[in-house]
Amino acid sequence: VHLVESGGGVVQPGGSLRLSCAASGFTFGNFEMTWTRQAPGKESEVVTMIETGGESMCYADFANGRFSVSRDNAKNILYLQMNNLKVEDTALYSCVVSNNSDPFAWGQGTQVTVSS
Repeated sequence: VHLVESGGGVVQPGGSLRLSCAASGFTFGNFEMTWTRQAPGKESEVVTMIETGGESMCYADFANGRFSVSRDNAKNILYLQMNNLKVEDTALYSCVVSNNSDPFAWGQGTQVTVSS
């Protein structure tokens, strides 16, 4: 199982980024996917989860209305569109694959820094 995130970077407050997570080594469309993030000195937290078909998802309160998760099961890619970014969104963003809510693989993460 291999998960590789990309798309992070430095952006000003109010800006946008689109993260990607390329998956391989398993049948991507059969598993629930999650984006998590971890800020320096803080515990990891779930950003959003998306079910196998891509039609059902849920978001953390801080992500509602600003972030949007999607997946392309034909290309084995998970996306996270982040708009109206805030300084407090600065973190390492990682994708996670789970089986019946039991995570079994994590990517290395992509750094998002929101700074003026």
